[in-house]
Amino acid sequence: MTSEHEAFRAMVRDYVEREINPRVPEWEAAEMMPLHEIFADMARLGMIGLDYDEADGGQGADQMFTVILGEEFGRCDHGSLPMALGVQVDMATPSLARFGTAEQKRRFLTPALRGEMVAAIAVSEPDAGSDVANIRTRAVRDGDEWVINGSKMWITNSLQADWLCLLARTSDEGGYAGMSQIIVPTATPGFSVSKKLDKLGMRASDTALLDFTDCRVPVANTIGEIGRGFHQQMAQFVVERMWAAYTSVGACERALERTAEFLRDRHAFGEPLLSKQYIQFSLAELSAELDLLRVYNMSIAEDHDRGIDTTRRATIAKLTAGRLIRRVGDTCLQFHGGMGYVEENWTARFYRDNRIASIGGGADEVMLQVLARLDGFAA
Repeated sequence: MTSEHEAFRAMVRDYVEREINPRVPEWEAAEMMPLHEIFADMARLGMIGLDYDEADGGQGADQMFTVILGEEFGRCDHGSLPMALGVQVDMATPSLARFGTAEQKRRFLTPALRGEMVAAIAVSEPDAGSDVANIRTRAVRDGDEWVINGSKMWITNSLQADWLCLLARTSDEGGYAGMSQIIVPTATPGFSVSKKLDKLGMRASDTALLDFTDCRVPVANTIGEIGRGFHQQMAQFVVERMWAAYTSVGACERALERTAEFLRDRHAFGEPLLSKQYIQFSLAELSAELDLLRVYNMSIAEDHDRGIDTTRRATIAKLTAGRLIRRVGDTCLQFHGGMGYVEENWTARFYRDNRIASIGGGADEVMLQVLARLDGFAA
């Protein structure tokens, strides 16, 4: 970490504590956040598109700045904004930045990095979540247009999105072949939000079921090569998993800090709860595992900047982060006792919000399947 990195951390932490956390109760009650307003404000401060090219509206920074951004937004009083921010900067836009044309970037990427447009990634479907090869949404070519029919499920930011990075079948080839990534402006006739989903956690993050009925967009909106969408999306998943690991570090760090504060002040049987050896050891073990994840994340960021393939290490980080944050949430709630189980305390929301960490962006079982294949343990 350089002095510039540390100055950026201080700025982001102050922003989260001063501008974000005071508004979390309002957003949670509304089950929605004003993403255009938030992202525009963040872009003005240089927090959006950190490692994107300056020519495209990014900051041209190294990946360590993204690590810091993820950690500090992980310290939010809820998980909804880190999730929405991750979609904007590391889930819906990486393919466009890497494979998009100059015109596509001008119309869609640059406005997203300036906070003028909200983006969403549309891959999962009602019958195809982790099994991406089984998606059924089709885009049939009609002259210079794609005609899209199908549905997408679990789509974060979709009620506010200006455009989607859609993965659809563009040929009759089955399995991993014949898919393409297509930019779909949400103002396009034939696109609609069928249902806003009522989730266990991340309640201020808008998530929906989407419908495409004879939705026409130009073939020129195809990102990269026609038929290479699956491979491009797999690369996009890698940076998504890195973001998930980054934010988990900040979230766990803050949760352990808050729990220690509570246990120091809370007395039982004549002494502070934090004086109990079992509690001390439990928190120390979690803190040690968190430090391992933090350093591992930093090494992934360095590899990413060197152009080294981080697929395997990002998969390990995502699997580790999902399991660790669940343990942290459960332990912190347990040590708060009955107070941890009421909605007026932060622990209940933390527990609910972060259960998704082992499901979204690739379930734990999928991460293990990827590792088994990469490490030669699959038949």
